[in-house]
Amino acid sequence: MLMRKVPGFVPASPWGLRLPQKFLFLLFLSGLVTLCFGALFLLPHSSRLKRLFLAPRTQQPGLEVVAEITGHAPAHEQEPPPNPAPAVPAPGEDAPSSRASPRRTKGGLRRTRPTGPREEATAARGNSIPASRPGDEGVSFRFDFNAFRSRLRHPVLGMRADESQEPQSRVRAQREKVKEMMQFAWQSYKRYAMGKNELRPLTKDGYEGNMFGGLSGATVIDSLDTLYLMELKEEFQEAKAWVEENFHLNVSGEASLFEVNIRYIGGLLSAFYLTGEEVFRIKAIRLGEKLLPAFNTPTGIPKGVVSFKSGSWGWATAGSSSILAEFGSLHLEFLHLTELSGNQVFAEKVRNIRKVLRKIEKPFGLYPNFLSPVSGNWVQHHVSVGGLGDSFYEYLIKSWLMSGKTDMEAKNMYYEALEAIETYLLNVSPGGLTYIAEWRGGILDHKMGHLACFSGGMIALGAEDAKEEKRAHYRELAAQITKTCHESYARSDTKLGPEAFWFNSGREAVATQLSESYYILRPEVVESYMYLWRQTHNPIYREWGWEVVLALEKYCRTEAGFSGIQDVYSSTPSHDNKQQSFFLAETLKYLYLLFSEDDLLSLEDWVFNTEAHPLPVNHSDSSGRAWGRH
Repeated sequence: MLMRKVPGFVPASPWGLRLPQKFLFLLFLSGLVTLCFGALFLLPHSSRLKRLFLAPRTQQPGLEVVAEITGHAPAHEQEPPPNPAPAVPAPGEDAPSSRASPRRTKGGLRRTRPTGPREEATAARGNSIPASRPGDEGVSFRFDFNAFRSRLRHPVLGMRADESQEPQSRVRAQREKVKEMMQFAWQSYKRYAMGKNELRPLTKDGYEGNMFGGLSGATVIDSLDTLYLMELKEEFQEAKAWVEENFHLNVSGEASLFEVNIRYIGGLLSAFYLTGEEVFRIKAIRLGEKLLPAFNTPTGIPKGVVSFKSGSWGWATAGSSSILAEFGSLHLEFLHLTELSGNQVFAEKVRNIRKVLRKIEKPFGLYPNFLSPVSGNWVQHHVSVGGLGDSFYEYLIKSWLMSGKTDMEAKNMYYEALEAIETYLLNVSPGGLTYIAEWRGGILDHKMGHLACFSGGMIALGAEDAKEEKRAHYRELAAQITKTCHESYARSDTKLGPEAFWFNSGREAVATQLSESYYILRPEVVESYMYLWRQTHNPIYREWGWEVVLALEKYCRTEAGFSGIQDVYSSTPSHDNKQQSFFLAETLKYLYLLFSEDDLLSLEDWVFNTEAHPLPVNHSDSSGRAWGRH
């Protein structure tokens, strides 16, 4: 017997041991078993082995995550081994029921190509097990996509009638025209600039720019959700395949935190929420992690530029400041990054921004455009609802709505800011046009930028939750501001609006110099048309929107895509040779929604980020990890 070879173990008989020897043997055996069993919990990736012995945790469905945390690695090392959600159908198909095998896409199961040690992607689709990678040290997350979709109050694409039996109506023809414009813009981009950030239609090539730190394919990411909601199925599959196979994150340039967030993070998040395709969630989370070093400042207010190479935040110039619209337009996307990753660091970063802004003194209740990320003090007293300030205010009211109307802090900040804007910036011209001026230390510039024309839609969106005695006032204010922005279009030769327009010297709603007379395919005016249409169903907004469609076709459409123009007051304008990615993400999307039913991306279920990427409203009663309840 084996025990005879163990020193000290001499049996009293061929069949047994003395009592003290039995005790020592059992003690040795129990220690050996304990050591072996405990080793399972010390081995790398032991969470997979633990599942053999530990009961699974109960999962809360929907916009939530379940985390098994056995350690706290630095934020940049917390990469989730994602559990792929079941894929949803291609645009236009019905939601899937339970299936025995995962859905296959055109061309079979695609495999995401790795883009470096931090960019390894899952090859799985459908109901496969989580992917695992070296370095995953004890954090696993699960997002219940089906439960999330079940809580939406409307089908994503609306209750669509059978188009074969839908009568040929004017609005349907208008919607189809916008769809054709999107198809043309996409096909031109694909033919001449696929993978580049934007198309140059006159020279028929691509443009990379320097805003994105070496990231490519901005037009692809920006187009995903527009292609999906327009049911351009083949084009959507082309865009998805490019993301899977060619969108790499191992870049080393300096990027705009704001632009990468609203275009790339926003586009990837919305693509995931619309389709359930894991590749979009994985890419969004890992790209979000690459942005975190921008917050490593004394105040936690992020710098505008982040270096992907060094992972640092850098000064554009000594003593430079952060811009309100940039650091104030992260909240929506970063809360969703926490919801989809389980990593609280994203939500914590944007909550800290709120904390700083709540504490700092505001001149007359106004938020200046520049803040020092070192001292936490305002750098200049320049206030604008247009460029530099715009989307900060937009994200306050949308944070309130996206939280399922639980984020009281955002609500209070929005209405307090709107009251200050009304008091100090709002004006009515001698000709009766309502506009929001810019404020420089108490002196007003009586001009309004095209970017500020989103405010009509924003005020309409927030009117419902204002104090009861203010609701009708805000609806009327939204209509008047939107009318003013329409006038900036109507008073030009091309029926397209300038970059900025003034109210002085007897001239109203027109640019006063050539440097402000250009139009770069901007969306803000048609954005307000869409919101006002959904609020009022006044046909004037569809009429104004159709005027924009005709003007785009006449003056901006070229042989190989759409281009901005250099002077809206010229009947033969020169083109700027750039098809902006936001034209596909925003302008064409808002026009399509304007001519669609209200339940297509219903405002009960979705808010749009400032690049028009739809993000879902939190309808869960039990979630609270990211949304914040104040």
